[in-house]
Amino acid sequence: MGIGYYMVKEVMKEIGNKSREFYEFILPPVDMILQNDSLVVAIDMPGFDKKEIKLRLNGNILSIVATREDEVDGTVIWRQRPRSIDKKIKLPIEVKDDDNPAASAKYRDGVLTLTIPTKTGKNIAIE
Repeated sequence: MGIGYYMVKEVMKEIGNKSREFYEFILPPVDMILQNDSLVVAIDMPGFDKKEIKLRLNGNILSIVATREDEVDGTVIWRQRPRSIDKKIKLPIEVKDDDNPAASAKYRDGVLTLTIPTKTGKNIAIE
């Protein structure tokens, strides 16, 4: 095989790496819904195990960090999906402080769902 083959192979590898970096930057898709006194955040993260996902809530910034291995039990896996996620999301509403009830999270069928209590205003009575 000539040098052209190896150049094309390296170019394709670099395109694959850049493509993965791009998708790791924009992914995962996130939906947010305000329900009663909570913000429900649904994050698509198929292929991860829940022990590979780390969440942190600091003010109204949600941090998601997840990494999965390219080798599982000695078997090499080539993934089309991102291998790692490191994303910070500014929530569109203020959430309750640390001394209030904590957020909860569930991971099922590749979807991470968080329920985060929100700050609510006070009703003002009119006399």
